[in-house]
Amino acid sequence: MENVTDAARRSFHYRPAKGWINDPNGLVWFRGAYHIFYQHAPHFETPWHESMHWGHARTRDFVHFEELPPALFPDRPYDRDGCWSGTAIVRDGVLYLFYACVCGETQAVAVAYSEDGVHFEKYEGNPVIPSFPADGSPDFRDPAVCFADGKYRCVMASGNRERHTAVLLLYESDDLLHWRYSGVLREWENAKFAECPSLLRFGNGYLLAASVCRENGHSFSMAAGAFSGERFFPEATGEVDKGPDQYAGQIFRDPAGRALLISWIPGWNYAGYRETDVGCLSVPREITLKDGRLRAYPAAEVRRFLRDSDPALVRTADGFRIRRPGREDAVYTGEVRELACLRDADILEVFVNGGEEVYTALI
Repeated sequence: MENVTDAARRSFHYRPAKGWINDPNGLVWFRGAYHIFYQHAPHFETPWHESMHWGHARTRDFVHFEELPPALFPDRPYDRDGCWSGTAIVRDGVLYLFYACVCGETQAVAVAYSEDGVHFEKYEGNPVIPSFPADGSPDFRDPAVCFADGKYRCVMASGNRERHTAVLLLYESDDLLHWRYSGVLREWENAKFAECPSLLRFGNGYLLAASVCRENGHSFSMAAGAFSGERFFPEATGEVDKGPDQYAGQIFRDPAGRALLISWIPGWNYAGYRETDVGCLSVPREITLKDGRLRAYPAAEVRRFLRDSDPALVRTADGFRIRRPGREDAVYTGEVRELACLRDADILEVFVNGGEEVYTALI
């Protein structure tokens, strides 16, 4: 195991100067820069000592980052227990942040907006979605907002406890402030709930993604397909990011039309792993569809850091292992036609066969 300074030695994986970081939120291009928001406890290195804020940084190249003051604070009765995960959207030159506002056992949806991308004002009519519908459960969070099929859409992550399914619930709006429930967009059997969804234009169709939480773990599910305005019809599916040390991936569409995925490294198993939080965000991975298969590969801005080997990456007769001192190896079994990796101090990201599968490990 490396020492506590490893996280500070990272050069191209974003982390705040101090405090806890988890899920990426509100990934968006606005006023000449990529804005990256994230779940943040600014005064503590482990979570739940204070209610979650939205941390904030911006970058133009995904290598050099400017940390900005927290964008959202839990300072209203409806969000006193946290400004949890969500997304961002730009309308008429204004940046809107949609987030899960938490008060006691109530999880709802609130919105804040900004003209400069730094100073945000919360909407007086919050919460804009006050509660979950019958198809969902109290696990009702992580609003993913986009413009699709002529209307604004909001995808909520939830679960149906009676059916034992993870569900994505769809809402629609004409103005981003008044929302109507449309129904179940997608569901997964034998699961507790979904988290951190994304819905965006992708080629001639749409891309839908979510973290699906099951009794024995979680997976990151992506699907490319058609969207009717009420239902999503998968045409190509995949669970590209295999972990083991990542969670809560969010995908957004940038001005060039790229679908970019950023995840949280290393995930909940490492809360309090060291005296200083080891969390950071992954490099952006561009999502593409080739030969009917979804892939994730480093965005062009960070490809110069790719290598074809690493001391922690050990090739085997039937695949490879990633050695994680003090913990079980991460093991891949299967054909390896191409192998590329990014190493940044104690973070290793491995891309198999041009991004058909991705492994992320804290070394």
